[in-house]
Amino acid sequence: MPRSRAARVTVDPCGGAPSTRRRRVGSWLATPRTALLLLAGLLFSGGQVGASQEAMADPATVGALLSRNLLARDYMFYGDEALHYAEAAAAVGALRFAEAADDAALESALVERYAPLLDDASPLVSRRAHVDMAVLGIVPLQIALQTGSKEHLAQGLGFADAQWEAPLDNGLTDQTRWWIDDLYMVGMLQIQAYRATGNPEYADRAARQLAAYLPELQRDNGLFFHSPDAPVFWGRGNGWVAVAMAEVLASLPETHPLREDIVARFQAMMAALLPLQGPDGLWRQVLDQPDFWPETSATAMFAYSMALGIEAGLLDERRYTGPMRRAWTGLALQLDAQGNLAEVCVGTGKEDNLAYYRNRPRVAGDLHGQAPMLWLAVAFMRAP
Repeated sequence: MPRSRAARVTVDPCGGAPSTRRRRVGSWLATPRTALLLLAGLLFSGGQVGASQEAMADPATVGALLSRNLLARDYMFYGDEALHYAEAAAAVGALRFAEAADDAALESALVERYAPLLDDASPLVSRRAHVDMAVLGIVPLQIALQTGSKEHLAQGLGFADAQWEAPLDNGLTDQTRWWIDDLYMVGMLQIQAYRATGNPEYADRAARQLAAYLPELQRDNGLFFHSPDAPVFWGRGNGWVAVAMAEVLASLPETHPLREDIVARFQAMMAALLPLQGPDGLWRQVLDQPDFWPETSATAMFAYSMALGIEAGLLDERRYTGPMRRAWTGLALQLDAQGNLAEVCVGTGKEDNLAYYRNRPRVAGDLHGQAPMLWLAVAFMRAP
């Protein structure tokens, strides 16, 4: 059944709780598919665990639960303008899960939910030249990759090409602003376009953007400042960088001249994260502040990046598998029965002030956390 007007949950781009304006009625009900228990809680806890904990350690169960959660909720809007980038990221995760689980009904439901992205007149779409608007193109590109839809491919490439409509003199997109989350917003869109077309221009755009940003923001310890004027190692900000590098390197041609430097910076970051992981398997809201609270969206992003790094042969499996699995176990314990991940920092602007980051609200079910948890579930399902 086609959707009527887009339901709306608006979110302040710099944080705050979402507010429902109109509710969309709809749900998708399916039985989670059976899968090998790759990560039983018993394996990591050294003690007895209940059946529910074991189930929540199953990536297929978690992926199905989070996908149903996404389909049952209202759209998440960026301010009053367009679909929020966090939902775009979650949509890609759910689509990838549907493919990994061979679940045609789920894939069809997701394609239907995001059909309005094909219409530039839809309230879900903004063509404003801004990284947070452009990244919406990753959704139609993912649909094109999975279904072969030429209509979705054309729309996704429209977002990717518009990002380079008026490049700067240095060859970067004019959407450049030197925030660390830009690396995902630009890198992921362009590498998705490369995956969908094989056109090396898209891979080159992604690589050039990363190669310009990385030395500006990465410190000698391997971590990244939120921005040059916000010298704070914010957890999720570093998560966006980690995922951007991992996603781009997963598809960037081996012969690309910028690949070696990006690989070195990715490996330095991954190594820097290892001693900062808490005993609960989680990383902190500010990474180098052990007294800050454990934050789940960053944790899922780091574990996912490690999974991609291992899969691509860029990280030592013996060194990174344990931390990655401890992260999964810690994250699974933060999921409720409805598939809402707890301890997620709300959307956050930049400040040169540690107290600002310490005092950011923590919520459950925010798509900033749901998205990387979906990516991570799929990564574990792909693991041999």
